[in-house]
Amino acid sequence: MSDLATDISACRLCAERFAATRTRHAPRPVVWFAPEARLLIASQAPGLRVHEAGMPFWDRSGDRLRDWLGVDKDTFYDRSRIGILPNSFCFPGYDAKGSDLPPPPLCAKTWHARAMAVMPDLRLKLLIGGHAQRWHLSTRRPVTEVVRNWRDAPENTIPLPHPSWRNTAWLKKNPWFETELVPELQRRVRAVLAG
Repeated sequence: MSDLATDISACRLCAERFAATRTRHAPRPVVWFAPEARLLIASQAPGLRVHEAGMPFWDRSGDRLRDWLGVDKDTFYDRSRIGILPNSFCFPGYDAKGSDLPPPPLCAKTWHARAMAVMPDLRLKLLIGGHAQRWHLSTRRPVTEVVRNWRDAPENTIPLPHPSWRNTAWLKKNPWFETELVPELQRRVRAVLAG
């Protein structure tokens, strides 16, 4: 595991790509998982604040996600309990309009299988946003459809929308998410982390 974390942390495969973005930043992989993890958060890619802090979900999205999960920061950042595996370990940068760029596919192709292999005790996978859902479920369906049909997901898998503040309008349009899915999510997270 330490060799894999070291290899991922040293990765510079996307250096030229990131240097060509509006932010012109260098790669800074944010690696956050351990072999003992029982819960996996599969996500898209770090944002700029996470890139700067070197901590996953170290922003308002993380606050909302922890609220959905019903966990505090100490529990969330305990790698022996919760692993975080984004489609891209690095912040992909912004486009010319200031929007987040998608995670480069090269990252997941290079590291995902190896990272998943070192976490054999996973009991629950949370798939956050379209990129993670496409990768783990091999689907092209819209996020709303995938999340609305969360009961049909593979066993021990729950698809979620991204907890970004940009999705506040989505949450208002889809009140079933917080009334139906979030309580079940919290119940299952408690069970996995307690066992």
